[in-house]
Amino acid sequence: MAELNTGGGGGKEKKVRSKKQNSGVDLTAMVDLAFLLITFFMLTTSMNKPQSMNLAMPEKEDTEDPETETNVAESRTMTILLGENDKIVWYMGKVESPFEGPKDQVYGKGGIRVDIQSKVKSVPLTTGDPEKGVIVIIKPSEKSNYRNLVDILDEMAINDVKAYAISDIVPEELAMLGEN
Repeated sequence: MAELNTGGGGGKEKKVRSKKQNSGVDLTAMVDLAFLLITFFMLTTSMNKPQSMNLAMPEKEDTEDPETETNVAESRTMTILLGENDKIVWYMGKVESPFEGPKDQVYGKGGIRVDIQSKVKSVPLTTGDPEKGVIVIIKPSEKSNYRNLVDILDEMAINDVKAYAISDIVPEELAMLGEN
């Protein structure tokens, strides 16, 4: 490289010192290592798999035929109503004449789970047949949210309820929830 002295024209001569160059760091090896590490972790990491719950729904053709209705003993049928603001009401039997309930409840261990567990244990004893367990009908209102439905479905899985269904809510049940 050419160097330009910009010293004064006359007078005292100064010592000319050579300029020291700044030391440079070669980052090529570090970039290569970074890309190797990124590639390694991308190939060895497993992505989160989506969690889903199996839910068997009937065919549309089957639900429209009135002859396909199944009559079940009232003592086996537990209906859970889901309302707004995380409200739960449940009863046993028919909506016109429930023989137990309606009872307000909350979600979780100390709430609806205790009632479901007691029905899972008591219904086979009252029917006298261990094969005939409780049948739960879940009826969400239009003001309930999706999370409440998922929570109740989780309770069905936790309590090992074999037979449950999701159905439409009727006006009498909306009155139980206190909704118009």
